[in-house]
Amino acid sequence: MRKILISVLAGILIIGGSIFAAKYIINSKENRRPRPKKVIKTVFVDTVENGMVPIVVSANGNLVAKNRVELYAEVQGVFKTGSKLFKPGQEYKQGQTLIRIDASEYYASVQSAKSNLYNLVTSIMPDLQLDYPEYFPKWQKYLANFDLERTTPKLPEISSDKEKYFITGRGIFSSYYNVKNLEQRLSKYSISAPFSGILTEALVTEGTLVRAGQKLGEFIKTGAYELEVAVSKTYADFLKVGAEVKLANLNNTQSYTGKVVRLNGRVDQASQTITAFIEVNGENLKAGQYLEARLNAKSEKEAIEIDRSLLVDNSKVYVVRDSILDLIDVSPVYFTDKKVVLKDVPNGEMIISKPVVGAYAGMLVKVYGAETAEKTEK
Repeated sequence: MRKILISVLAGILIIGGSIFAAKYIINSKENRRPRPKKVIKTVFVDTVENGMVPIVVSANGNLVAKNRVELYAEVQGVFKTGSKLFKPGQEYKQGQTLIRIDASEYYASVQSAKSNLYNLVTSIMPDLQLDYPEYFPKWQKYLANFDLERTTPKLPEISSDKEKYFITGRGIFSSYYNVKNLEQRLSKYSISAPFSGILTEALVTEGTLVRAGQKLGEFIKTGAYELEVAVSKTYADFLKVGAEVKLANLNNTQSYTGKVVRLNGRVDQASQTITAFIEVNGENLKAGQYLEARLNAKSEKEAIEIDRSLLVDNSKVYVVRDSILDLIDVSPVYFTDKKVVLKDVPNGEMIISKPVVGAYAGMLVKVYGAETAEKTEK
């Protein structure tokens, strides 16, 4: 019995000591986790000053030569070598031969027809001198000026019905117009540059057999180009022919000034846009070059312009009032890819100028530069 009592007491002492030791260890442990400090974010603001904001419509496109000619063959023959190689990038002056097709066989038939006409006129001269001597001198002069190596001269003017019947009966008119038709076709064996420019496309080479209707290349005039851009129908009424347009290249390293020369009278049903054609001149411009146009559509009164990233739910913006963020309603009137024009923003409001991560209405903030300004004033 005594041993049992001693064992019970010993157990109680051990359990009590363990509990006491545990409480001591728990109470002696220090709480090393620091209390989080309240962080007040610094924001950048701009003071609202409503004014006149020009609405600039941005559009882009590729330059197309204002004067461009696609070269096609109207006759068949072998492409002959000219004074210059028919290659892309080759420059030609106005009037220089671009393409020359071998016309030796056709030229012989033209000369034969001209010779027949000359013989016909010669054959009527004796009868003309006897029956109608008053008309003889002008036809004699016509024969004197007739040169087989040159273009057939125009027939003398007919003075009376008697002369007309006489000339017609001898088949001179039909022979003359047959010759002129052949000469017209002969001229198609050679294609000359209609203006000074450059060859941008060459689809044939010297020695190639060219067929009628075959495309030979493309020739453009350098320095004068047009830019075709699509503008929203909303701003079509503000675009006028003759209006100046600012243009820039893709990298914004070069700028140009163009003008609206034409406006399409039809609205594209799919995109609800109107096509505007802008003329721009420059020796360093190239056909196919990408340019961005900025068209001045109109000016919005009592408005401001901010980054689109500052707009909340497309109708609100953050302002700072007594170091607290607040949301106010605004009226967007025009959007670009980066900017938005707003109305109904009160003058003097401190509007956020850079996005704030995790912003919400009622958030405590401090304005960047405000503390420095306060110290300076003191």
